[in-house]
Amino acid sequence: MKRQIITIDESKCTGCAECIPACPEGALQVIDGKARLVSDLFCDGLGACIGHCPTGAMQVETREAEPYDERRVMAESIVKAGPNVIAAHLRHLEEHGESGYLRAALDYLKEQGIANPLEAQTANGHAHHGGGCPGSRMMDLRQPVSSSSSAAPAAKVPGELRQWPIQLHLITPIAPYFRDSDLLLAADCVAFAMGGFHGEMLRGKSLAIACPKLDTGMDRYVEKLTALIDMAGVASITVAIMEVPCCGGLTALALQALERASRKVPVRKIVVSVTGEVLAEEVVAC
Repeated sequence: MKRQIITIDESKCTGCAECIPACPEGALQVIDGKARLVSDLFCDGLGACIGHCPTGAMQVETREAEPYDERRVMAESIVKAGPNVIAAHLRHLEEHGESGYLRAALDYLKEQGIANPLEAQTANGHAHHGGGCPGSRMMDLRQPVSSSSSAAPAAKVPGELRQWPIQLHLITPIAPYFRDSDLLLAADCVAFAMGGFHGEMLRGKSLAIACPKLDTGMDRYVEKLTALIDMAGVASITVAIMEVPCCGGLTALALQALERASRKVPVRKIVVSVTGEVLAEEVVAC
């Protein structure tokens, strides 16, 4: 059958092993200095590892593979690794909306008389969202609002958006507003986290937004970005991502497109915290 599987470009892989903890199924191992997919059966194809790869060596492809078997994964890999790995695996399935796999995993634990570690954490007063993917971790960022600030009328601030649509699946690379522009490729959450997004980051740029964790069709994204470089002739690309690991996949997509393109343009990466501060800024290609 055909299904989505992680593929690894060995020429880009440095064997850093940063992808390994992001795969609670145990489908990845570092062997002979390279990350390897050791079992099609264990890979769920959800791509949680992609955002942890600093070199863009990993992507999801659709190909013939043995059907993913959640019960077998639990029996042969997850349970043997202990409660922490079981908890990480269950969180992984929950955060990706894989209710069928999650139900199968919980049924297996019940049949084997194995306690659900997430229930134990909740019973001890620890919300299980405290672990797993940092991008899904709950954080209360509310601040007290003073009476003076709440009473003051909000000034209308003009936006800096120069086009529509902005979602990467929907944009047309041949649109005139992309021609010779400086492109801002932003993760969906950046504009919500960063209060000054329009003035500090978007001004004077064309825009495309995407979510490397939840969006589908990554190959199509690479095609669109390649076309923006070659057909639209964008002058530069600024990739704005959140600090959470899963966001790193957006930079990898931009670099893949740059490799495929016949033109070369500078690519800059900006990392934004969940409270809206710029944490890091670097040129990743020039």
